Amino acid sequence: MTTVWVPGDAAAVSVGADEVAAAFEAGGAIVRRNGSRGMLWLEPLVEVETDTGREGYANVRPTDVEAILAGTASGLGDLDRHPWLAGQQRVTFARVGVIDPQDIAAYEAHGGWAGLRRALGMSAADVVAEVTESGLRGRGGAGFPAGIKWKTVSESDADLKFVCCNFDEGDSGTFADRMLVEGDPFTLIEGMAIAAYAVGAAEGYIYVRSEYPHAITALRRAIETAYTHGYLGHDVAGSGMSFDLHVRVGAGAYICGEESSMLESLEGKRGEVRAKPPIPAISGLFGRPTLVNNVLSLAAVPMILADGGQAYAALGTGRSRGTQVFQLAGNIAQGGIVEVPFGITLGELVNDFGAGTLTGRPVRAVQVGGPLGAYLPPDQFGLPMDYEAFAEAGAMVGHGGIVVFDDSVDMARMARFAFEFCAAESCGKCTPCRIGSVRGVETMDRVIAGDDPHGNLALIDDLCNTMTKGSLCAMGGLTPMPVQSAIRHWPEDFIADGHASEEARP
Repeated sequence: MTTVWVPGDAAAVSVGADEVAAAFEAGGAIVRRNGSRGMLWLEPLVEVETDTGREGYANVRPTDVEAILAGTASGLGDLDRHPWLAGQQRVTFARVGVIDPQDIAAYEAHGGWAGLRRALGMSAADVVAEVTESGLRGRGGAGFPAGIKWKTVSESDADLKFVCCNFDEGDSGTFADRMLVEGDPFTLIEGMAIAAYAVGAAEGYIYVRSEYPHAITALRRAIETAYTHGYLGHDVAGSGMSFDLHVRVGAGAYICGEESSMLESLEGKRGEVRAKPPIPAISGLFGRPTLVNNVLSLAAVPMILADGGQAYAALGTGRSRGTQVFQLAGNIAQGGIVEVPFGITLGELVNDFGAGTLTGRPVRAVQVGGPLGAYLPPDQFGLPMDYEAFAEAGAMVGHGGIVVFDDSVDMARMARFAFEFCAAESCGKCTPCRIGSVRGVETMDRVIAGDDPHGNLALIDDLCNTMTKGSLCAMGGLTPMPVQSAIRHWPEDFIADGHASEEARP
């Protein structure tokens, strides 16, 4: 019988993957479900096992199944040789789309648990040193060196410590955390177990956004399987170490992506930013030392421990080591996941991997780093994806989300949206964020209406400075970044004689 791989990833399911899987089963095929390969413009992307490998078929519909099983349909060949995948260096995503995400034997056969076993044979301090040597920085957006955070938690004296995974992936244009968990959940579990051993934690929590039901189901099933096979519980991999792991579902608040708000929510409180100090590494969940890392940060750890910190540090550029999982979204012809070492240029991602805009119109702006990230024009496409290079350009890499806009976009309205988003999602604890965002919307409305745009833009500038310097967290502190970048690069959209209404835009 023919074996067919059909993605169970939410993106593929949303365009009919479940119906395609049912059609293959009705046609007599053995259907296996995998994660998405990340080539989202080709979903449902089906792979058929042959004597020479797995043959890919793009945009499959139930009506295509008969021809595919008969061998008369036109395919893409071996997907590993497709230019999109061949041009990548997948480390964190090495198994995603290749194996059944719930098959723990397949996970081990493809290198799984090697990092945990090596870590358990080392001292906890040596594991921390390995992560430090790798140069891994937080992939959640802040880019803080992971080794420093791990060392702080490991050296904190307490009767109980926690490891918390921030899986509240709420930035626009980001979906890598979800795709990793839906396509290879054991990688996250292994990374958290290694982290727990390194810092001396006995309990872990994965905080998942409520909008990810497929990921929640995948995680819970994988955790149950990990317990059954001895990779979680009172004797992890026969080491004597105890580590229990739990899934907690958020309630839809964007601010809970900020680590201290997430901890408040985990404690059953309203998601609200905590003042610092103390930092969570010293006084976090329930007042205990807590290691908080993003999904992609923790998912990089198994490879670092399996192959050594130096191997990971050999990838990337400058102080941006390893790979980053970039996500191409918005008005893009070839949207999806691109994992490559840091140092690739923004233009290579948008034009080479992304193939430009879906509409075929010229790119006018690209927002990198989520709704609080800067807007960049095409003349900055030579900018390398590097934490320091982006900071110098007044931007941030963030979680690696890249949202593309063509030349029909009105940048004044995008600047207004930044304030509007902050007003809707602010936790309300600090005045600069709570009030500043509302005043920003009101002032931007006057600019758009042509009411003294120069004077009101001066007010916007003062307001942005107040929010940047006075906000408790990045919600208010970074909202000025998209606003000021839009004004700086596209001033013609903000003045009365140059601003075009929605009706006048081409």
